[in-house]
Amino acid sequence: MNVIGIDISKAKLDCAWLRENNKVKSKVFSNQIEGWKALISWAQKNTQEGTAQLHFVMEATGVYHENFAAWLYDQGASVSVINPAYVKHYAQGIGVRTKNDKKDSVVLARYGVKESPLLWQPAPLEIRTLKALLVRLDAVEKDLLRENNRLEKSTFTETPAAVLESIELTIEFLKKERKNLEKLIEEHLNKHDKLKADNALLKTIPGVGPVIAQRMIMIIGGHQFSSASQCAAYLGLIPVEKESGSSIKGRSRLAKNGNPTIRAKLYMAAISAKQYNPDIKAQYVRLTEKGKSKKSALGAAMRKLVQICFGVLKHQQPYQPQIG
Repeated sequence: MNVIGIDISKAKLDCAWLRENNKVKSKVFSNQIEGWKALISWAQKNTQEGTAQLHFVMEATGVYHENFAAWLYDQGASVSVINPAYVKHYAQGIGVRTKNDKKDSVVLARYGVKESPLLWQPAPLEIRTLKALLVRLDAVEKDLLRENNRLEKSTFTETPAAVLESIELTIEFLKKERKNLEKLIEEHLNKHDKLKADNALLKTIPGVGPVIAQRMIMIIGGHQFSSASQCAAYLGLIPVEKESGSSIKGRSRLAKNGNPTIRAKLYMAAISAKQYNPDIKAQYVRLTEKGKSKKSALGAAMRKLVQICFGVLKHQQPYQPQIG
């Protein structure tokens, strides 16, 4: 298998093919369909192999890698999408101090050869559509919050009537758009039997309402998690300890890598779950009685809630409390 590391930006793809003699051949392509096709031709010409024998390794770079990775997958190539933190630590481990696009592509190629990362595959179309709808809903809600804040501030300043009217009209429009998106999401879930069934299963969990159910379907259905802990880690809910010998011992904190918007919604859900979900309530009480702070216990509640969601979807069974 020929490994090609790709550093992706909005405009271009910096590519590095790691040859058998440990030498590197590099080339830059545009991050557009013409550039993608040219990359495949370049790789086939240099490796003298078909697309099925090519392994492309890239970082998860916001939205810039998604369509490209899916296209490579559709062409029959092997694709690995790596957590940037893993690549950063790997680069530090092999003594790479310089950081630029060309060097990053070489590091990715070496990482692919050395670590043999798991192969990636795109989420099903219905999950990708759900994600797009939810991302848009989150954006509208953020805009709505911003406009409501502007309206509140305007009451403490001399604001012209025309400005107030503009703000109020924008708020009215955003509320209608939010309602429309919520309807589209519900219709989308009901249109697909699997999504509809998963949505119903998740809602059997006390503390999980439509907001969390939809996002857990998107997260779990769109990734190849092998365990509930892996899912929690992806969302940044794994505690990070700061301890060294007997002299350094700081408070543990959540890793907080991952989507902060989803984490914020999970925080609110955990507040409800610690009252109404028997397993999470028991865990919360146990941790606080042991001296854990309420904030730390809520972090554990968020993690527990994600793990319960993962288990319900994995086993396709309604929630059953473990506390008798």
